[in-house]
Amino acid sequence: MKGTVRVSRSRIAIILLAAIAASAAFWFALRPAAPPPMVPFPDTRPKPEVLLPPAHLTAAQDHARILKLLHLTALRPGVTPASANTDEMKANPWPDLPDPLKLANGTPVTTADMWWQQRRQEIADALEYEVYGRSYGAGPVAWQPDAGTPETIGGIAAVTRHLTAVVAGRSAIRATLKLTVTLPARAHRPVPVILLLSTDKAEADHPSTWRAQVLAKGWGAAMLDVTSVQADDGAGLTEGVIGVVSNGQPRELVDWGVLRAWAWGASRAVDAFENDQAVDAAQVGIAGHSRYGKAALVAMAYDPRFVVAYISSSGAGSAALLRRRFGEQIENLAGVGEYHWFGGAFLKYAGKLTPKNLPVDAHDLFALAAPRPVFVSAGANGDDWVDPKGMFMAEAAATPVYRLLGKTGMDVTAMPPPGTAADSGELAFRQHSEGHTMAPNWPYFLRFASRFIHAAR
Repeated sequence: MKGTVRVSRSRIAIILLAAIAASAAFWFALRPAAPPPMVPFPDTRPKPEVLLPPAHLTAAQDHARILKLLHLTALRPGVTPASANTDEMKANPWPDLPDPLKLANGTPVTTADMWWQQRRQEIADALEYEVYGRSYGAGPVAWQPDAGTPETIGGIAAVTRHLTAVVAGRSAIRATLKLTVTLPARAHRPVPVILLLSTDKAEADHPSTWRAQVLAKGWGAAMLDVTSVQADDGAGLTEGVIGVVSNGQPRELVDWGVLRAWAWGASRAVDAFENDQAVDAAQVGIAGHSRYGKAALVAMAYDPRFVVAYISSSGAGSAALLRRRFGEQIENLAGVGEYHWFGGAFLKYAGKLTPKNLPVDAHDLFALAAPRPVFVSAGANGDDWVDPKGMFMAEAAATPVYRLLGKTGMDVTAMPPPGTAADSGELAFRQHSEGHTMAPNWPYFLRFASRFIHAAR
């Protein structure tokens, strides 16, 4: 009898363990899938045994070199704010967008597994090869913080630290990254952080209350000086982190541009947060305005550690559809003043090819961010250059991906009027009543972000 009891108890234990395992598997399956890290392109270029002296080209010289590599003699001219189209009736010459839910071979993407395992990487590769350039990275960095400075911001006690990290390679090229982190002084647990991509000069010239608003949530406010990562100039492409990786030599057509380098710097900031016990590195948001908004959206697309994004007036080459003819155009982006933001191969779409020939567009950046939340901001008075409607349309076109992954995406089909936020889904949009600035929409973004990250208190 005792033996029988032991066997029964054993069987009961096995049954209970099996039930617990099945239950755990069921609940785990209900959790939303986390975006896997992007597969980096291996750097297969031959390593020279003898390093050449660093090259020094002007932006015009380097731009001409890229055109020669592309077998182009000239590009189509860009537009000006005065000459750019503002007639919505003429704004959509190429209304058909690449389908983010169709594999390159034409097979429909019908399951989340197909998205994660196949289509997402196809889109990431196409954007990197055709638009932003391949990121070969520059290895991990070692951040060095200062002792920190107590200050009061918006009536809140805080401590601000300045961190630096030196990036070096085989050549004499060096880049010193600069990161500023302001945390609440009286937090009792690790706090979420909003990382703003900007420059020290921009913050000094345009002081705002954004840090005070973030701190009032009980969160931390950080700012990466992106120009410490890579200069915003075609003449600087053999320096900065791009120059570190290329040993000071001019880029190949597939190599990364400045936006991708700035996004790389943003990821290195998250590395710093992961080593800071005062920061909840699982809850880091990213923000940026204009060209820095372009880099913020690229960072959101390629680094799954960012949990929410505030993309302000980033326009063409970012949140606005390139197939639109409204405001800034691809011909402007490919010109001497802005080409350095992108990979060299991108310039061909302002030459022999057109945006219609692109295998991807802005909606694919939002698709790579899925199912994470993104808030897009624009002005309604003097911000036509960034094509607010084109940004809204890109979010709407990415919504099927969010829905495939069990989320809402954009919650409306018609662009909301200025002053009205469409923000009940994971893709949000709001036009404020001012011009080319992100300041008016900070409160609306923070309210939106509060649905996805928690306060420290």
